[in-house]
Amino acid sequence: MFYQMLNAILQVLLIAQMIHGQSDKEVLLELKNFLQAQNPINRGAYISWSESEASPCHWKGVGCDDAGHVIFLDLSNSNIAGPLFSSFSRLTRLTHLNLSSNSITGELQDDIKHCQSLQHLNISNNLIGGFLDLSRLTKLHTLDVSQNRFQGSIDENFPEICSNLTFLSVSSNSFTGRIDKLFDNCPKLKHVDVSWNSFTGMVWPGIERLREFKANNNNLTGRISPGMFTTGCKLHSLNIAINHLYGTFPSSIGNCSNMKFLSLWENSFHGSIPPGIGSIVGLEELVLASNSFNANIPMELTNCTNLKYLDISDNNFGGTVRDVFGKLTGMRSLLLQENNYTGGITSSGILQLPNLIVLDLCYNQLSGDLPSEISSMKNIKVLMLAENDFTGTIPPSYGQLLRLQVLDLSFNSLSGDIPPDIGNLSSLLLLILVGNQLSGEIPREIGNCTSLLWLNLAGNQLEGQIPPEIANIGSNPSPTFMENRKNPELLESITSKCVAVEWLPSSYPEFNFVQSLMMSQKNCQTIWNRLAMGYDVLPISSPLRTALGYVQLSRNLLSGEIPSAIGTMKNFSLLLLDGNRLSGRLPAEIGRLRLVSLNISSNFISGEIPSEIGYMDSLESLDLSSNNFSGALPASLNQLTKLSKFNVSYNSLLSGNVPSTGQLSTFDEQSFLGDPLLSLHVTTGSSSGSSPRELSSSDIEKHPTKEEIMVTTIAFLAFFIVTLLTREFHGFMYLYFIVSRKVVNCMILHNRNAR
Repeated sequence: MFYQMLNAILQVLLIAQMIHGQSDKEVLLELKNFLQAQNPINRGAYISWSESEASPCHWKGVGCDDAGHVIFLDLSNSNIAGPLFSSFSRLTRLTHLNLSSNSITGELQDDIKHCQSLQHLNISNNLIGGFLDLSRLTKLHTLDVSQNRFQGSIDENFPEICSNLTFLSVSSNSFTGRIDKLFDNCPKLKHVDVSWNSFTGMVWPGIERLREFKANNNNLTGRISPGMFTTGCKLHSLNIAINHLYGTFPSSIGNCSNMKFLSLWENSFHGSIPPGIGSIVGLEELVLASNSFNANIPMELTNCTNLKYLDISDNNFGGTVRDVFGKLTGMRSLLLQENNYTGGITSSGILQLPNLIVLDLCYNQLSGDLPSEISSMKNIKVLMLAENDFTGTIPPSYGQLLRLQVLDLSFNSLSGDIPPDIGNLSSLLLLILVGNQLSGEIPREIGNCTSLLWLNLAGNQLEGQIPPEIANIGSNPSPTFMENRKNPELLESITSKCVAVEWLPSSYPEFNFVQSLMMSQKNCQTIWNRLAMGYDVLPISSPLRTALGYVQLSRNLLSGEIPSAIGTMKNFSLLLLDGNRLSGRLPAEIGRLRLVSLNISSNFISGEIPSEIGYMDSLESLDLSSNNFSGALPASLNQLTKLSKFNVSYNSLLSGNVPSTGQLSTFDEQSFLGDPLLSLHVTTGSSSGSSPRELSSSDIEKHPTKEEIMVTTIAFLAFFIVTLLTREFHGFMYLYFIVSRKVVNCMILHNRNAR
């Protein structure tokens, strides 16, 4: 009898299990149908859920307990868009729900609040908005709602759900309210991230019992009390950057002996850098940038033998660079930019740091020759010495820095040649030498820099021809990209000031869009990381998602013809050669490039404009002004439907008609100034019945008299003589350009008027 009863009980339990399993299965199939209807394309793994299977427990993203109840559901990265499914609460045993990294919209529905068994909820990286009310989820251990659009205060219902919480992330939303007492009733909390919101008030005084506290990018104010860090402090990571905190920072931070990361960046802390930091032997990253700390770097800092990253930028430190930095032998990234350091850097010992990967000394007043000792830093990948007073030549020994990926020496007073040894740097991604006094020719060896995608040599005195070998730069950056994906230490180079913003030519299409994204500090590091690893950063609609390279050689003394080999540079979208002495014909091969911007203005290029330019269907900006182009405008230019900036002004031998329809007809006379042989069709009057008329030369500039031509010619000759006497040849050539075109235009118009 007993065994019969036991068997009956087991049968009942089995039937109950099957019924409940069927119930959970039905909910999941409803969920699948709901998601399919919302997302007809790019569906996630849920598409493989099969109705023919008896149990859902083996479906991808689904987990069950021993009784067959669904307790785990992971739909992260499933390409889900649209509103939230409204029947999760019917999965009555559900403890883990992960909907992160989708595009879920709308507000958080009440159904979620009825999932009262939930212990882990992750809805991060979506587009969910409205107010956050999870007051019934009292069993939650972890809660992540970061990267959404929630707003308002969370302090009304938060105490009801935090008694069991160990992990909380609400970062990157629009939450408001004070956090002074928000976590008082959360005894189990270990990790708190409230960054990138609009929280106010003082820092929660109980942070020492957490392992991680991130409150950066809020509106917190007040002082940091020494009593916040008592003996036994458990903090491993503290980030209170970009707030309105002030006063001296307490040396009692040394009681947090397990701390690995500390960021006080961009507050109003003053006084000494707390020497107590030296008690944190295991500290790895220290960010003190953009405060008002005094220049006395405590020697106790040398006790932090594990310190790998130090940023004290923008603190108005001055004088010579302290030798304390040279004693931090574990250092990998050292950022001292935007201070008032003077003199050289050799005596500081920085150049002997054996593990240094990133060195940023931009925006100081450092002077003297560039130190050749840098060549001994075999691990260096990022070297930024821009905006200083360095003089002399670029040491050829820099060509021995074989791991170098970023070299920025811009806006100094460097002279002499660009050393051919630069061609040894096959990992170089970015070379910025703009705004110096470099002379000589561009070395042919630069073509060996096959990773070089961002080249700016503008504003120097470089001369000679553009070497054909330059077409090889950027031809194969993949090895460098792959290295960065495997070893992303290069990406440590941006924390305080996002210097990558300044490397982009923001006045040009596509680049200005990327720069606008990078103006947010949160986005800046992400985008630079993607660039350095070779990932797309432009929207899917852009034709240039993988071609954001640029070459800027503007405002030099380069001469000769543009090499036809330039047509092979397929990884570049910006080519700026304006303000040189280039001559000859524009090679037809240039039409093979996928440029968004081409500027060859203010040169001596002649012949007809190649019709092949009309094949550059990505072109948005084209400037051919102030040259010697002749003949008619190619009809193919009318095919450039994306063209929004067009300038062929001051090419006095261009002739024929500007089309009255198509893309070229959208540009007014400002694009054709100083082209007296071109006929531009414009519409007169405001009535719809008016007809186009031919723009006469008087619409471009008034008819000159013989006397005006004579005066212009005499002024030109006088200027020529004075210029030769002063030997300002470069300035002479530029003004020769302007005046000679004026004279030619005057003479042409005079002859036409005489006829």
